Amino acid sequence: MAKTRYIVLFRGVGGATQLPVKQLRQVLGDAGFEDVATYINSGNAVLTSGDAEAKVTEKVAQAVRTHMGFEKAVMVRSLDHWQAMIDGNPYFDDAEAAPTTVHVFTMEHAVNAEAQQVLAAKATGTERFWVEGRTLYLHTPDGMGRSLFAPKIEPTLKTAMTARNWRSMLALAKLARGD
Repeated sequence: MAKTRYIVLFRGVGGATQLPVKQLRQVLGDAGFEDVATYINSGNAVLTSGDAEAKVTEKVAQAVRTHMGFEKAVMVRSLDHWQAMIDGNPYFDDAEAAPTTVHVFTMEHAVNAEAQQVLAAKATGTERFWVEGRTLYLHTPDGMGRSLFAPKIEPTLKTAMTARNWRSMLALAKLARGD
């Protein structure tokens, strides 16, 4: 069976919610995943599996729930999908110029055009966003920390999601490829 390299993102890691990387690597390895690696201490892992994305998501969520008490959403994308997310960035020039001003949200489910229109009505600042399937790209030229729009995204679209800045997107791709 062909094996796939996956990027795994854990929603809501940081502050009071921690996933110690050494333990996370052990838990994922014990769950049957291969070539497990982690990227910084903020809920990012890469691994190899012969299972499809949905099954990997289920197995990872179960393993961290059982062994680490982690109850939040887990997002999984294949390396090919991740690369397509990088290649599809409509704010590529902005990301290259200021990588921490472009954020890519990995969403649990795609959202319909009506939900996107409701979200667009709330984008009254300098931020711009674009939705493609289960991915939302956000350009925050004044910084994510100052954004009044960013906290409105998830409650408006009503799907679990987690974001990574452009630097992290590229670093995770590099880690997954083994560069």
